[in-house]
Amino acid sequence: MKKLFFIILAGSLISPALAQDKSVKQSKKEERRLRINAIAKQEEEGVIKYTKHTVVGGKFTSDGYGGFVEIGRAQSIQRSLLYQLEITERKHQKEEKQSLYNNTAPLIFGKINFLYPVKLGVQQQFLLGNKGNKNGVAITANVGGGVIAGLLRPYNVEIDSAGQRMFVNYQTDSAAYFNYANYIGGPNFGTGWKQVKVRPGIYLKPALRFDYGKYNEMVNALEVGLIAELYSKEIQQMIYSKPQKFFFSAYVSLMFGRRK
Repeated sequence: MKKLFFIILAGSLISPALAQDKSVKQSKKEERRLRINAIAKQEEEGVIKYTKHTVVGGKFTSDGYGGFVEIGRAQSIQRSLLYQLEITERKHQKEEKQSLYNNTAPLIFGKINFLYPVKLGVQQQFLLGNKGNKNGVAITANVGGGVIAGLLRPYNVEIDSAGQRMFVNYQTDSAAYFNYANYIGGPNFGTGWKQVKVRPGIYLKPALRFDYGKYNEMVNALEVGLIAELYSKEIQQMIYSKPQKFFFSAYVSLMFGRRK
């Protein structure tokens, strides 16, 4: 009987607490629903609720990959300015990694430079279709461009020179670079940075963005677009390839962030 009494007593104390907690959660959910509906109504009337956003993301291009940071500033319901900083690594279509030995880095025969385009630019964003007040997809068209600092990092190859392991590249020692019989492996990430050269340029980037973030507060978006880059000097990545000043690629990116 004592056990039954304590069980009943505990139940009588816990039940009101659970009911109160459930009531609080329902109240907060209702407040959030009303707030989101109010924001949606304001947007329909042309009132800007969210004035800025910050996002980060990663992208895959038709010739490489990279990452970026973006800060957006709303000008109206229909337009925003996007300030972007991104860095990518451009691969050449003839690149082919090979491993010579188990304890060495893989190498790419004929590669003479890594190319890292660092871009700083601005895009104008135009709203094509807005999402509902809870879910949906907002579609925007973005167009703009900016400046590029193309970082050329020499591709170092590890060789065996009279029993001594050392790194050489095409620019500093072309004779040793072409002596494939002495190859041991490719470069590691720490080599070549002291010999980096900069190739300035400009770029143009049109894109379509599909934002499926919930309640407009979160930015979860997929973007597809094109990039055209023009450099001040020709850039050569592989020995037997023609140097280029103009590069054209397509890309797809995923981005995540918040609006305020």
